[in-house]
Amino acid sequence: MPPYDDWNKIDDEEDEELQDASHLETKKDVILFCIDCSESMLELYPDPIYENVQTCHAYAALDAAMQIQKKKVIVGPNDAVGILLFNTTRKVETSRNQGSEIKKNCFVYQPIAPLSAPKIQELIQLLDAFREDPEELKNNFPPMADGKRVPMGDVFTSCNWVLRDGAPKTASKRVFLITDADDPHAGPGSKQLVTSARTTLIDLTQAGVTVEPFFISTKEKPFDMSKFYSSVLLPNNLVDEDDIDEDDPSVLPESISISRIEDLLAQMRFHEVPKRAQFSIPFELADGFTIGVKGYGLVTEQKKGAYKYFVDLGERMEVATVRTSYVDEDRQAEVNKPKMVYGMEVGGAGDDDGAGTRVVQPGQRPFYTADEIRSFRTLGLEPSLKLLGFKDRSELLFEDNIKHSLFIYPDELTYSGSKRTFSALLKSMLKKKKMGVVLSLTRRNASPTFCALVPQEEKADEGGWTDPAGFHLIPLPFADDIRAAPVENGCRASEGVKDAARAWIDKLSVKNGAYPPDSYPNPALAFHNAQLQATAFGEEFDPEAFEDLTEPKVDMIHKRAGKLLEAWKIAVANDENAVSAAPAEKAPAKGTKRKADVDVSEAEIMSRYAEGLLNKLTVEQLKNFLKSKGKPYSGKKADLIERVEDYLGSQ
Repeated sequence: MPPYDDWNKIDDEEDEELQDASHLETKKDVILFCIDCSESMLELYPDPIYENVQTCHAYAALDAAMQIQKKKVIVGPNDAVGILLFNTTRKVETSRNQGSEIKKNCFVYQPIAPLSAPKIQELIQLLDAFREDPEELKNNFPPMADGKRVPMGDVFTSCNWVLRDGAPKTASKRVFLITDADDPHAGPGSKQLVTSARTTLIDLTQAGVTVEPFFISTKEKPFDMSKFYSSVLLPNNLVDEDDIDEDDPSVLPESISISRIEDLLAQMRFHEVPKRAQFSIPFELADGFTIGVKGYGLVTEQKKGAYKYFVDLGERMEVATVRTSYVDEDRQAEVNKPKMVYGMEVGGAGDDDGAGTRVVQPGQRPFYTADEIRSFRTLGLEPSLKLLGFKDRSELLFEDNIKHSLFIYPDELTYSGSKRTFSALLKSMLKKKKMGVVLSLTRRNASPTFCALVPQEEKADEGGWTDPAGFHLIPLPFADDIRAAPVENGCRASEGVKDAARAWIDKLSVKNGAYPPDSYPNPALAFHNAQLQATAFGEEFDPEAFEDLTEPKVDMIHKRAGKLLEAWKIAVANDENAVSAAPAEKAPAKGTKRKADVDVSEAEIMSRYAEGLLNKLTVEQLKNFLKSKGKPYSGKKADLIERVEDYLGSQ
């Protein structure tokens, strides 16, 4: 029987059970880097970081692919990565098993395969060779002459075949498209090529593949998305398909315009983690009126990878499969899990052989099935969202946000018309400045929660969509989740102190008001991953060379705001509010000890006497009672109890 504190808990795998989770079983991530190798991508220019070194856009793209693979070896060893190059005349090698389906002038440099150190080292050797000879990439992957280009429809078709042959069916599949050509099909016949590209892209997305473009834009050659890609790439925002204007570039999905090529890796790392839905449930707007939504976690803690057990089979090592089973000690046989019941473990009844048993009174239910335990927790509800009503946005207070929120988005595949209805509800709530109140149950083994449904308007900048349109699902606290702070007296700083503080805060603020989380990784996790990476690639790891980017740069802080900090401290010391609010210091008493509070009331003594529990009192308490009654109070505890009993018995 499960212990007392675990009697009403179901197994972890059942706790994570989701509604309609068939499409969420994508534990593996597959990325295909689709890199343009045209003349402009291979054109050399001075490296912005290193002196007297030349580089090119194709090198930066391959280097970013290498860095992503090295990182995934540690954080996602089960994932798969491939590299497809297009606009190159390199011939297809049959040894790479590319087959005849890969279109002409497309070359698979790395087929889709699980991550491995030898494959990454091969790419590192290619990049090192380019550093020694800048013509290395052009010699290995010669571009098409006279500015000719592969039709983008052929590129998407080749991507589809590469992913079809190498990617698992249940994996999340993505294509990172990297190019600097904003109009690859300029000239006659462009309209047919645009139609072909859009058709093949639809085939690619219907196969479960997401295309994430990375457009390289420079001052000499700005990238104009309206020339070609705005009419080819599918819209990913909340816009009705009937309202799409082919000449309007605003329907472009999430795309990255790389104004500086050195930002390519940073942008790729941001898009590296696949957007996996945490749940997919129905959203009931009214009786008989339901749409489908998906929920995403915007903030997730990155942790160390789980350890695995390996079995030494002599010639090879294999991962051991871990399975939990329950065994009946009396029968020495495995218990059928569906027949298990749950109950609280209590003290034994009867002799010692009956320890762990109890007497069940008629009409009582001591044990419950797993379904009954789940019904206690879920109140018999199925995973869903139910709209209860609307409130003004102003009624949502800051202290109401006690847990991290989730972000919900429409799921058109579950309920047809969800996207259109979701968009209409969002626009109406934004217009009226309202928020929704919903009853939320996101998992089968969770508890129902009241949540605030806060709409978010879509905001865009030059680099693509930054804030997508959707709803934030904020769990609302119950009455006992928020307590008043035990503050009796408070004080506020004067305007002079505020101005002095504002001066040094402005000097030390993050640039552009944005915090880049990738620039400050968790030092413990980064140190752990660096050791694993060195081990995987056979490199030496120097602990002294590890840099903790989260350590404050004290010298820089003092240089920028040292004098301002000193002025602020002086202003605080001279502020009357701060001086008056400071508690008066008391000199600590030396050589004194606090005496324990042993006094008890006479009523409590009489109550203990009536219950026969005088032995529960301490010797000091018994002595104080006898002393107050003028009775002798010397001797052992048994003598003291006898005198108290004699006194109270004579009253």
